[in-house]
Amino acid sequence: MDTTVTALGDAIVTALKDADYMQSTINQYRKSIKWLGILAEEQEGQYTATLGAQFALMTTSPRTGKYSAQRHFDYGRLVCLFDSYILTGTVDLSMRPRTLPKEQPTSPEFSELLDSWSQDMEQRGLAPVTQTCFGGLACDYLRFLEAGGVSSWDAADGASVLGFLESLRDRWAATSMWSAVASFRPFLKFTQRTDLLDALALARTRRHHGIIPMIESGVERQVVDACEHGLVSARDAAITLLSLTTGLRACDIRNLRLQDIHWREATIGLVQQKTGNPLTLPLPPLVLAKLAQYVLEGRPTSDVHEVFLRLKAPHVALADHASIYAIVNKVFRTSGVEDVKVGTRSLRYNAASKLLQAGTALPTISAILGHAHSDSTNVYLSVDTERLRSCVLPLPEAGL
Repeated sequence: MDTTVTALGDAIVTALKDADYMQSTINQYRKSIKWLGILAEEQEGQYTATLGAQFALMTTSPRTGKYSAQRHFDYGRLVCLFDSYILTGTVDLSMRPRTLPKEQPTSPEFSELLDSWSQDMEQRGLAPVTQTCFGGLACDYLRFLEAGGVSSWDAADGASVLGFLESLRDRWAATSMWSAVASFRPFLKFTQRTDLLDALALARTRRHHGIIPMIESGVERQVVDACEHGLVSARDAAITLLSLTTGLRACDIRNLRLQDIHWREATIGLVQQKTGNPLTLPLPPLVLAKLAQYVLEGRPTSDVHEVFLRLKAPHVALADHASIYAIVNKVFRTSGVEDVKVGTRSLRYNAASKLLQAGTALPTISAILGHAHSDSTNVYLSVDTERLRSCVLPLPEAGL
């Protein structure tokens, strides 16, 4: 194999073209290959892993003299492609995880405990995202103990629990600490350490349910018109309308598969990622039309089962719920709505509130939203101003 930067670069560019990458993306790769070739001139243009590692560390922009996230990504990605091509003889364009693997505890006892906790969560059928969250906090706590010189589970005490929670405040917002506590509690229950659970209760974190305002009818009509009249792509319109009309969670929209759409019945049937419960929802005509337009005309050719794919190559499923959030925001901005902060959570509240205003019973709303418990729907009562006013007691005349 010719291991010069020029030869390897040509192979990479050919693979990018065959995979239908955008020309602008290919040009960006060519730019990186050019700079790598200049660096390789000192060794007659030959590429080596050492040279690649040196190139990947060149993350400072010559123009600003500061760290460049773009250079970090472009150069690192190119080096990965070069290295894998030399090892395997093929250009691997598959997506790579954005986050690095979490560092594990070094104590054999802690490692065994963490493995047991992972197996227990898997056996109970917890959703993968839940396992990642619960397991990650358990891992962080065990590493926190090790940093404090504790390597035995019996030596863990209540003070370490409170100290661990305090250490999380650098990464977790104050309003989200209740979530950290709720996600950490199952691990302590698994270990049957009631003393540590008692210490966790001392944190006294509370979930704050803020009142999320409804979207004004004029704004909603503006967004729907933009989707209906083609101001945004069929994919983005379908995603936004699904969220706006059904109140689906972002993770369920991202995971929606082609086989989940029942075209003749105009429904979708899926299993919710958060609860594991099956859910069937009707599709309004406009949503169904945009879905059909995207699948028949706009969806790239791919073996991926998910409905919604990246517009840019590689044409794989959207990365995560953040992609859904970005798409919804883009649709609102394109439709001319600039002063409304939106996301699938606010659209979910909006869908529930409209059902409530229409006189729909709470158990029915709970079923439509796919809540595991009907009590979860009570939070939407806070936005029904008119019904809340009817509950206000008259002020006694003596009080006046």
